[in-house]
Amino acid sequence: MQQLSVVILAAGQGKRMVSDLPKVLHPVGGRPLLAHVLATARGLEATARLVVYGHGGAAVKTACSGEDEVLWVEQAEQLGTGHAVAQALPLLDDAGVTLVLYGDVPLIRAETLRPLVVAAQRGSLAVLTVELADPAGYGRMIRNEQGQVCRIVEDKEATAEERRLREVNTGILAVSTAKLRGWVASLDNDNAQGEYYLTDTVALAVRDGTPVEAFTVADPEEVQGVNDRRQLAHLERIYQRRQAERLMREGATLLDPARVDVRGTVTTGKDVLIDVNVVFEGTVQLGDRVRIGPFCVLRNAVIGDDVTVLSHSWIEEAEIGPDAKIGPFARLRPGTRLAAGVHIGNFVETKKASIGSDSKVNHLAYIGDAEIGAEVNIGAGTITCNYDGVNKHPTTIGDGAFIGSNTSLVAPVRVGKGATVGAGSAVSRNVPDGSLCLTRAPRKEVANWLRPVKQTKD
Repeated sequence: MQQLSVVILAAGQGKRMVSDLPKVLHPVGGRPLLAHVLATARGLEATARLVVYGHGGAAVKTACSGEDEVLWVEQAEQLGTGHAVAQALPLLDDAGVTLVLYGDVPLIRAETLRPLVVAAQRGSLAVLTVELADPAGYGRMIRNEQGQVCRIVEDKEATAEERRLREVNTGILAVSTAKLRGWVASLDNDNAQGEYYLTDTVALAVRDGTPVEAFTVADPEEVQGVNDRRQLAHLERIYQRRQAERLMREGATLLDPARVDVRGTVTTGKDVLIDVNVVFEGTVQLGDRVRIGPFCVLRNAVIGDDVTVLSHSWIEEAEIGPDAKIGPFARLRPGTRLAAGVHIGNFVETKKASIGSDSKVNHLAYIGDAEIGAEVNIGAGTITCNYDGVNKHPTTIGDGAFIGSNTSLVAPVRVGKGATVGAGSAVSRNVPDGSLCLTRAPRKEVANWLRPVKQTKD
């Protein structure tokens, strides 16, 4: 089996995006367009992945720095697709085959491309085509009387009769690297654009007697590219529809599939329910029977079985144990770890906090840099005063403790097991196990006190 090299053309500036950001770095589903194509190439088990870059090259390489074993090739001048491939050819092995993809076509699937690779490995030039209701602007596939592809004509070069053809070129092709090298070397730029067209290799293959096999993509959306923000938004909705369909196949109920956005990777258990306008970012794992209310954001989170997340909650880099209940209007910041049965209520914020099983923080509280035991009750208005202006300090609360409302826990401080802190206390020293802590000032009453009266001016 011949080895596969994938060359991804990503040098275009994307002027119609009206942006300082290189076109291939604009996101779909929370990832750059180019990252989607690189992932597809990885799914094909390519032995080499090459990216031909141009405008904003440093930014493109930085954005994809997490991609392993990518070779970067600069195209200093953009003189057409044939010229772009020519920049990569010195790094390719003639013993293998080359697949050419595009950095602004993010929805192409590996399963669509595999037949092209197989055809190239048996000696053909394989091209991917698509039939469009409105083919204006695209290169047309010209076939002979036997139905075989004999050349591709660009829209600006086509005759009126050729422009009526609906089968168009996607630009994606696969072929023997050795043959590609020879054909690219003989390309010329004698055309309306003054560019070296990679599509001219089709006519050269026919001239040399190399079979040309055309594969028509079943779903035209798969080969749509991005030239402006309108097209970017259109592809975003296609991508999100695909993600919603996948989640439903895996056992999730989406109350409105058009109003859930996945900007990363989401895995779900059975009988998950996701309400409207929920956003998933990064890597999110949902256990069985999880219920996510409307207008929630979950980013890099692990949610256990039977968890309920009520509306307008934000969960980021947190782990939620089974049977927990979150929200509404809760914010779980990075480092939050909740055990089984924990309740985090409305307008509660946690950060770098570990909270034990069956503990409750139900109203209007801030718990940060804290280690909370099991079966602890934290009253409304409680805050951990964890920051002294320079350093963060820990708060520890033992199992079964009760923290009254409007308590300030001035860290570093420890409240012992079974201890009780009276409402309105400011606790700056450790509270022993089983004790009662009250720091309120004694009540004072002044009988017959007269409130000052503002004097009127004459």
